[in-house]
Amino acid sequence: MADTPKTLPTDASVPAFLAALEPARRREEALGLAALLETVAGCPPVMWGSSIIGYGAYLSKTGTWPRLGFSPRKANHVIYLMDGFDGQADLLAGLGKASTGVSCLYIKKLADIDMDVLAEMARLSWAMMAARYPV
Repeated sequence: MADTPKTLPTDASVPAFLAALEPARRREEALGLAALLETVAGCPPVMWGSSIIGYGAYLSKTGTWPRLGFSPRKANHVIYLMDGFDGQADLLAGLGKASTGVSCLYIKKLADIDMDVLAEMARLSWAMMAARYPV
């Protein structure tokens, strides 16, 4: 196995982290994302490192990682979804104003995207991860 990842689950409080976010719009959007992803995952959020909120976990050859997660950063909300689920390209085309990286969505404002499409993307990513890495 590779070196231990630097981003690991912590005992830090997710509600306290979310409550401390500024400005208010960023905090409210992060609360909305947290609720949406918790509904999709069906499990409570856990802080991973100092700024990632993760749901579930899986063990890969590079270590343990959240199955689904997000980080409410200053410039963008970064949503961590697994790449390659069925229908990803079509859903991404209908998502709205967002950019992508490897297994990441970058969203400046939630008002710029279709939240139903984001929920479906999260659901399909979660299902793919559950099939690939059973608990």
